[in-house]
Amino acid sequence: MNDPAITLASAFIIGLLGGAHCIGMCGGIMNALSFALPEQSRKPRSALPTLLLYNAGRIFSYAVAGALVGGLGMLLQGPVGILGPGLRIFAGLMLIAMGLYLAGWWRGLVHLERLGGHVWKYLQPLGKRLMPVTRPWQALLLGALWGWLPCGLTYSTLTLAVSTGSAHQAALVMASFGLGTLPVMLASGVFAHQLKAFIQQKAVRSIAALMVIGFGVWTLYSPLSHMTANHAAHTSAMPHDAGQHHERH
Repeated sequence: MNDPAITLASAFIIGLLGGAHCIGMCGGIMNALSFALPEQSRKPRSALPTLLLYNAGRIFSYAVAGALVGGLGMLLQGPVGILGPGLRIFAGLMLIAMGLYLAGWWRGLVHLERLGGHVWKYLQPLGKRLMPVTRPWQALLLGALWGWLPCGLTYSTLTLAVSTGSAHQAALVMASFGLGTLPVMLASGVFAHQLKAFIQQKAVRSIAALMVIGFGVWTLYSPLSHMTANHAAHTSAMPHDAGQHHERH
């Protein structure tokens, strides 16, 4: 997971696979945002530019959050990167937890979303002031606020971003994640009922959840295998070092 390109691709696919969660969390918001438009602008073709602006604002907020946690990760890892493997292990565990949450097998991340709700209750009234949406800047700002909605999927991906130890790379990871969610979120605004019926099928949710869990296991593999290899190398070197020390005496 040290390859930046692989990390970006992983974040994109996690966003894409998380569509089942996005529909549950944000599908209603997309419908509300569509109805915030003047009636003549609610047709799919007319609404699409505004929906793109909403999502551009949302993805921008994800990138900002990524830059913030990436800077924190850089401070935590320090100049020698001593906490890097630990952060990646934590990211892998969070992705596994997210997969379990997507499938409804474990709901522990609900508590994390509730913590984020304390911040959201201060931002939500600001969004209401921007409705109805009649100008592009309103759509952008509304989307930027929406990006801070409490979401276990977003929080799980933020742990992947923080493990990069770079503000720039973490911002790219979160932007890539946001782009992965874009197809589902645009479709949920225009074809909400049809998509919701498909993506909330138990089999679809379970497949998406298993793939996210797979990414979590893959994220865990690199730091754990590296730590195991280092331990084995250190252990095998100990008798050799001891023998050299004995010969010198």
